[in-house]
Amino acid sequence: MTTYSQLQNQLLAAPRAWLITGVAGFIGSNLLETLLKLDQRVVGFDNFATGHQKNLDEVRALVSPEQWARFRFMAGDICDGAACQRACAGADFVLHQAALGSVPRSLAEPLATHAANVTGFVNMLEAARTAKVKRFVYASSSAVYGDRPELPKVEERIGQPLSPYAATKWMNEIYADTFARAYGLDCVGLRYFNVFGPRQDPEGAYAAVIPKWLASLLRAEPVQINGDGETSRDFCFIANVVQANLLAATTDNREALNTAYNVAVGERTTLKELFHSLQTELRRKDAALPERQPVYRDFRAGDVRHSLADISKAQRLLGYAPTHRLEPGLELAMDWYRRNVV
Repeated sequence: MTTYSQLQNQLLAAPRAWLITGVAGFIGSNLLETLLKLDQRVVGFDNFATGHQKNLDEVRALVSPEQWARFRFMAGDICDGAACQRACAGADFVLHQAALGSVPRSLAEPLATHAANVTGFVNMLEAARTAKVKRFVYASSSAVYGDRPELPKVEERIGQPLSPYAATKWMNEIYADTFARAYGLDCVGLRYFNVFGPRQDPEGAYAAVIPKWLASLLRAEPVQINGDGETSRDFCFIANVVQANLLAATTDNREALNTAYNVAVGERTTLKELFHSLQTELRRKDAALPERQPVYRDFRAGDVRHSLADISKAQRLLGYAPTHRLEPGLELAMDWYRRNVV
């Protein structure tokens, strides 16, 4: 089986054509950075609903002019089928990251969430099928495990969705499986578990916990914990997610296709432990930061109590081998937020 290091060398030797939807977002821009550094040709597709031009500007500053010249940006919305068709034309691989994320957002805006995450998803599947792409890799979510309490989470056993967001991601997996069976489109779903890292937006009501807390601590603002602090998550650094996407897109293992994988580290951290780690590491880097106590509030509707991934399926079939556990990932993320949060 090809290792990730071997895959990177193969890509450098033989560039391919990639499409990244949601390219201006957190995960999309990290995928773009990695692919351009591997001298790949990339089309990026985004409507800036949740992505930012500054993410693309940062990638441009991190790659060579020759590498940046291999990137072409297309403004567009995945809810526009014709735009999806134009974006997919000529692509070997599609990395579909565009979506409206966030459980709370989906509870507040179920119709918008469905339009982007289901109608937009089917538009992309159909565009990929028409363009005869080699592989369609898409972002699913650990939210599909819903109310099933068993730990660790195993791909073949899920529960009932607890939010519209979770329902849309489960529908993505159903549609991808259907397109594989009906049309022969090779698809791979990646169930992300609490991804974090540089360029993850700390602002807004739907910001993820790590960037939101880092920004609050750096600004000496209150940090709010939903519930009693014993809620736990399997936090996954962005480099692990990039690795999973590239392995899934290029694997020649037919057994690895048309299924979904957990993308995580396989370690569980409570919110209390996370807060302590963030504050301790930030104050180690800057002793002038005041020590703070978190503010506890009610549990948040739609949230799963505990999350922990079994990653053995991705290890066995894709060769996935996470390179960053929580602490090294947090250190890299903190360095970025200390430079960019004001």
